[in-house]
Amino acid sequence: MPSILSHEILASKDATQWRSQELLLISEVMRLVGKSLAPEIVFREMLHLMSELLGLNRGRIVLADFLGDIAVQGLADRKLDSRSKTSSRASGPSSSIRYAYGLKKSEIARGRYDSGEGITGRVLASSQPIIVQDIDAEPYFLARSVQRSQLPQEVVAFLAYPIEVNREVIGVLACHRIRSRDRQLADDMAVIKILATLAGQLLQLQALIFDRTRVLQANNQLLTRALESTAARYGIIGTSPLLLHALSQLERVADSSASVLLLGESGTGKELFARAVHLSSYRSAHPFIKVNCAAIPESLFESELFGYERGAFTGAQAARAGWFEQADKGTIFLDEIGEMPLGMQSKLLRTLQEKTIVRLGGVREVKVAVRVVAATNHDLALAVQRGTFRRDLFYRLNVIPIVLPSLRERQQDIRPLAIHFLSRFNQGNQRNISLSPEALLLLEEHSWPGNIRELGNVIERLVLLADSSVVSRHNLQQFLHADQGGDALDHLEVAKLSRPDLTYSQESAPVGMPLVRDYLPVNSHSAGHLHRVLAEHGGNKSRAAQFLGLTVRQFAYRLSKLKSQNGD
Repeated sequence: MPSILSHEILASKDATQWRSQELLLISEVMRLVGKSLAPEIVFREMLHLMSELLGLNRGRIVLADFLGDIAVQGLADRKLDSRSKTSSRASGPSSSIRYAYGLKKSEIARGRYDSGEGITGRVLASSQPIIVQDIDAEPYFLARSVQRSQLPQEVVAFLAYPIEVNREVIGVLACHRIRSRDRQLADDMAVIKILATLAGQLLQLQALIFDRTRVLQANNQLLTRALESTAARYGIIGTSPLLLHALSQLERVADSSASVLLLGESGTGKELFARAVHLSSYRSAHPFIKVNCAAIPESLFESELFGYERGAFTGAQAARAGWFEQADKGTIFLDEIGEMPLGMQSKLLRTLQEKTIVRLGGVREVKVAVRVVAATNHDLALAVQRGTFRRDLFYRLNVIPIVLPSLRERQQDIRPLAIHFLSRFNQGNQRNISLSPEALLLLEEHSWPGNIRELGNVIERLVLLADSSVVSRHNLQQFLHADQGGDALDHLEVAKLSRPDLTYSQESAPVGMPLVRDYLPVNSHSAGHLHRVLAEHGGNKSRAAQFLGLTVRQFAYRLSKLKSQNGD
């Protein structure tokens, strides 16, 4: 039986772990604030980090309505009018959710509060933070934005802290939180206080330099239009019709339990869409588990997915829950499902049908309530014909296929995506590189066979290697040429998969949209080309594989296979 000292040591370790997470969160937010003054970038990432690192769900920033559509301009105007106290100040400002992480569009729209209304309105009116220990026991809690039925049944807390500028409350930083976590609410509130203070300082700083940053302002306006789209709340940048169509399909089926199959070329953002499926569903408060099927050795597939019992194999000194158990009540994302060994496919099919798993070395069936989202850039229908993918598993996964458009089909999204990547890599590498209008136009004219991943790679290479602070069209051509060798991937067209359970009008359904690219055989690249690409990327296999549109496992396997064939 553990001693009191043992419990104290464990508690100390837990406290140390929490403190390290707090420091990581605060340092990352400080880095963002130090690198960028754009609230659209900083606030959404701040809310994302708050959720991911501290486990706070459905974070939001509520701002007073007098700030207007552009918070900076509103603050600048407010500063000019500060000598006269308006009638709205006497009664307190109304407010609405302006930035959020994990909230649906409808939830954001409902998030409007008059002064003194609900917990958010009371924080705005009183300038005092509020901790609600149990939202079910708090009569002032409205559950307006996020309805109680969309939250876990266990006790849920709510934390809200005022955002101040020049000693005036202009907003509220708030979030839900599972009450039963082994961490004090006061500790979470201390972190939220720091973040709210930083948010207020950021808004104030941006107001002071608003009229001195014309170029940056133009870029931010472009990003704002992209980030205010339906895709923005999921961290997806873009407003193109095909992208919004895919998102509308996603949201229509979000609250079902049916399997979703994400189809599209490599580099189109399947992981972001998988996370969007999770965030838009009632499962958003539960785990989201990512599994890269191409990165798992065949011998470890079963133990990784389903777990194992003690003694199941040499070295199994304790039982371990697999990814399906870890994702219980949440979502599991099976990326590159086409790489799953044939023998494992039958076991996965059984799990999907029976909603149970059996650990390796065990006999007991364990029930799991998991929503499966799979993704592939292979033509699974062709794989079924070739006998490398089970037909019954294909139909089980293909209940709700969602096609992710290629970047060449999203031309209007190229510019905001380029600016987004430019900002990110400038911040990460202490650079100040910008693109001329002609260079931005060239990016829009490029075909982008590697899609968003290729665009990100080009921008990163440009930021690291550009000789001048402003990249011209001519200079940009050199960086684009590096991705256009003789063995570059062609634009691939594949057959469309049918969707028997959902029908669309001719106006809404995309015509002739490519679903997936052809499966690349092991000899798809010559040994010389693999070595050449590897050398161009400084021996970094990860970057070389990414450049070729392969996983690291695929790249290494092809390289070793070709070596053995050549007798090396």
